[in-house]
Amino acid sequence: MKISKAYKVLLGIMLLSASTAHAQNFASQNVTVGSVSTSLNVNAINQFNTKIGSGGSFNWQDANINFNNRYQLDANSSIGLNLRDGYQDWSWSTVSGYGNQTPWKAIQSPGVGLSYFQKLDAGWSAGFSPIIDWVAENGVGTAGSATYGAIGSATKRYSKDLTIGLGTGVFRQIDKTKVFPYLLINWKIADKWTLNNPLPAGPSGGAGLELSYALADKWSVAGGAAYRSYRFRLSNSNYTPNGIGQNSFIPIFTRLSYSIDKSSSADLYLAANTGGKLSITSASGATPYSTSYQTGIAMALSLTTRF
Repeated sequence: MKISKAYKVLLGIMLLSASTAHAQNFASQNVTVGSVSTSLNVNAINQFNTKIGSGGSFNWQDANINFNNRYQLDANSSIGLNLRDGYQDWSWSTVSGYGNQTPWKAIQSPGVGLSYFQKLDAGWSAGFSPIIDWVAENGVGTAGSATYGAIGSATKRYSKDLTIGLGTGVFRQIDKTKVFPYLLINWKIADKWTLNNPLPAGPSGGAGLELSYALADKWSVAGGAAYRSYRFRLSNSNYTPNGIGQNSFIPIFTRLSYSIDKSSSADLYLAANTGGKLSITSASGATPYSTSYQTGIAMALSLTTRF
């Protein structure tokens, strides 16, 4: 699964024009039976030059696209499909502690997810979302690069202003199993204040938390945080051939959003990626490279349209 020149051009356009992920977090309310809702989301992210604890520095750029389709089976249940693809390009400078080699270069991450939501009695809802991603250095393809598992959730709608629940993710990230619980919440605290989850849960982590404030004239601002960790297969030409790379960090962010119209929106993010760690595991299980990195500043642009 090699990246063609045309695909790189497309991703470059995305970077100029625009980790959002798989299934939605809550069951839809008051949707017409038999209706189909579709959304397209494009994201571009840039983490600026960041110093590595063991020496050297890096930066990366990410472009990804998400297509979501949901069908309302009846008054209480719906099914959904998510298709996504992503491309992350890393640049390194004077790396120490790894034989002066580049840990990895470009990473691809195509994936597919399904979801099912069921409304129950007394305001309860349940959701289940199986997901599979293939995350690997460019040129590896899908062999040995699968991250797969599922998200399960249960929520209760206490009022029109408060829905709260718990979710659990269980994923096999190539060679390790990852289990994580997370809070689900959608709480309209006051007329303009809302506490909710900024991200759909997925293989890289839970849904995070975000406090948002609605401004006048279609604008809103927010601040929040999440945890992200992903593993990916390295290429045979890597200094650690067929190994596994990992990047983990906690993005603490602010968001400025604009509602373009009833079906489209744009979000601009400024983030501090804290607690960052990089590592490489060899095919034999050794760890030839493991280091922390300083807080990295990142910016992102997200465009979403629904039709």
